[in-house]
Amino acid sequence: MQIPPASTPVACDMSNARDTPEERLAEYRRLFATALTARERTGLGIRFRFRAGPGVEEWVRDLAAREKACCPFFGFAVTVEGGEVRWDAAVPDTDAAKAVLEDFYALT
Repeated sequence: MQIPPASTPVACDMSNARDTPEERLAEYRRLFATALTARERTGLGIRFRFRAGPGVEEWVRDLAAREKACCPFFGFAVTVEGGEVRWDAAVPDTDAAKAVLEDFYALT
Protein backbone atom coordinates (compact mmCIF):
# COMPACT_ATOMS: atom_id res chain seq x y z
CA MET A 1 0.00 0.00 0.00
CA GLN A 2 1.29 3.41 -0.90
CA ILE A 3 0.63 6.08 1.72
CA PRO A 4 0.47 9.59 0.26
CA PRO A 5 3.03 12.14 1.48
CA ALA A 6 2.25 14.31 4.50
CA SER A 7 1.96 17.30 2.15
CA THR A 8 -1.23 15.83 0.62
CA PRO A 9 -4.15 18.02 1.71
CA VAL A 10 -6.50 16.36 4.19
CA ALA A 11 -9.74 17.15 2.41
CA CYS A 12 -12.55 15.12 0.90
CA ASP A 13 -14.24 16.40 -2.24
CA MET A 14 -17.26 14.51 -3.50
CA SER A 15 -18.24 17.13 -6.08
CA ASN A 16 -17.40 14.71 -8.92
CA ALA A 17 -18.72 11.60 -7.17
CA ARG A 18 -21.62 9.63 -8.57
CA ASP A 19 -23.17 9.46 -5.10
CA THR A 20 -23.87 11.94 -2.29
CA PRO A 21 -22.25 11.77 1.15
CA GLU A 22 -25.53 10.41 2.56
CA GLU A 23 -25.70 7.72 -0.13
CA ARG A 24 -22.06 6.77 0.51
CA LEU A 25 -22.69 6.36 4.24
CA ALA A 26 -25.78 4.28 3.50
CA GLU A 27 -23.66 2.07 1.24
CA TYR A 28 -21.11 1.58 4.01
CA ARG A 29 -23.93 0.57 6.35
CA ARG A 30 -25.22 -1.96 3.79
CA LEU A 31 -21.77 -3.40 3.13
CA PHE A 32 -20.94 -3.66 6.82
CA ALA A 33 -24.32 -5.24 7.64
CA THR A 34 -23.90 -7.71 4.77
CA ALA A 35 -20.30 -8.84 5.09
CA LEU A 36 -18.18 -7.16 7.80
CA THR A 37 -16.72 -9.70 10.21
CA ALA A 38 -14.14 -7.58 12.06
CA ARG A 39 -12.18 -4.37 12.15
CA GLU A 40 -8.74 -3.98 13.63
CA ARG A 41 -5.81 -1.66 13.92
CA THR A 42 -2.64 -2.57 12.06
CA GLY A 43 0.93 -1.33 12.18
CA LEU A 44 0.16 1.11 9.35
CA GLY A 45 -3.46 1.99 9.99
CA ILE A 46 -6.69 0.00 10.06
CA ARG A 47 -8.25 -3.07 8.44
CA PHE A 48 -11.83 -4.04 7.71
CA ARG A 49 -12.43 -7.77 7.23
CA PHE A 50 -15.34 -9.03 5.14
CA ARG A 51 -16.71 -12.48 4.27
CA ALA A 52 -15.66 -13.20 0.68
CA GLY A 53 -19.18 -13.89 -0.57
CA PRO A 54 -20.40 -13.38 -4.14
CA GLY A 55 -19.66 -9.83 -5.28
CA VAL A 56 -18.10 -8.68 -2.02
CA GLU A 57 -14.57 -8.25 -3.37
CA GLU A 58 -15.83 -6.20 -6.32
CA TRP A 59 -18.03 -4.12 -4.00
CA VAL A 60 -15.15 -3.38 -1.64
CA ARG A 61 -12.77 -2.56 -4.51
CA ASP A 62 -15.32 -0.21 -6.09
CA LEU A 63 -16.03 1.56 -2.81
CA ALA A 64 -12.31 1.88 -2.04
CA ALA A 65 -11.67 3.39 -5.49
CA ARG A 66 -14.49 5.91 -5.04
CA GLU A 67 -13.26 6.80 -1.56
CA LYS A 68 -9.70 7.31 -2.85
CA ALA A 69 -11.04 9.56 -5.64
CA CYS A 70 -12.60 11.95 -3.15
CA CYS A 71 -10.07 11.60 -0.30
CA PRO A 72 -6.61 11.37 -1.93
CA PHE A 73 -4.74 11.45 1.39
CA PHE A 74 -5.83 7.84 2.04
CA GLY A 75 -3.77 4.83 1.05
CA PHE A 76 -5.88 1.72 0.43
CA ALA A 77 -5.16 -1.93 -0.30
CA VAL A 78 -7.80 -4.58 -0.93
CA THR A 79 -6.70 -8.20 -0.76
CA VAL A 80 -8.37 -11.59 -0.59
CA GLU A 81 -6.98 -14.21 1.76
CA GLY A 82 -8.38 -17.23 3.52
CA GLY A 83 -11.99 -16.72 2.50
CA GLU A 84 -12.10 -13.05 3.42
CA VAL A 85 -11.70 -9.68 1.76
CA ARG A 86 -9.37 -7.34 3.63
CA TRP A 87 -9.55 -3.59 3.17
CA ASP A 88 -6.49 -1.88 4.65
CA ALA A 89 -6.39 1.88 5.04
CA ALA A 90 -3.59 4.20 6.10
CA VAL A 91 -2.92 7.93 6.03
CA PRO A 92 0.09 10.22 6.32
CA ASP A 93 1.48 10.76 9.81
CA THR A 94 -0.33 14.03 10.52
CA ASP A 95 -2.86 14.81 13.24
CA ALA A 96 -5.55 15.84 10.75
CA ALA A 97 -5.17 12.69 8.64
CA LYS A 98 -5.11 10.45 11.71
CA ALA A 99 -8.34 12.06 12.96
CA VAL A 100 -10.08 11.24 9.67
CA LEU A 101 -8.73 7.69 9.81
CA GLU A 102 -10.26 7.32 13.29
CA ASP A 103 -13.62 8.49 11.94
CA PHE A 104 -13.29 5.99 9.09
CA TYR A 105 -12.51 3.20 11.58
CA ALA A 106 -15.63 4.10 13.57
CA LEU A 107 -18.02 3.87 10.59
CA THR A 108 -21.11 1.88 11.49
